[in-house]
Amino acid sequence: MHVLPYLVAAWVFLAGCYGLATSRNLIHAVGCLAVCQSATYILLLAVGYRDGGTAPVFSDIRPGSRPVVDPVVQALTLTDIVVGATVTALLLALTVQIAKRHGTVDPDELRELRG
Repeated sequence: MHVLPYLVAAWVFLAGCYGLATSRNLIHAVGCLAVCQSATYILLLAVGYRDGGTAPVFSDIRPGSRPVVDPVVQALTLTDIVVGATVTALLLALTVQIAKRHGTVDPDELRELRG
């Protein structure tokens, strides 16, 4: 098992978290959150990868004759991509509404969010 995809996933996640923590713009924060979520795509694909594996279609061969990749991990990755796109679109729509109501996308200038 190779360690490189896991290190790349951790690096992408930490880069997104750093951008999220230092962000002074809500749109930038949404983008950094999307980068954090893209680390989960890398992680899921790294878990499901097999050397020499092919698509799990057994119509032309008998099962067990060659290695195949795990289709459940691929389905989870596709589901994660769809959920990530939906969450990003929702957060960007909320950011547009905040910009319309308050005239800024800087989180420090939003007085109503302070407790």
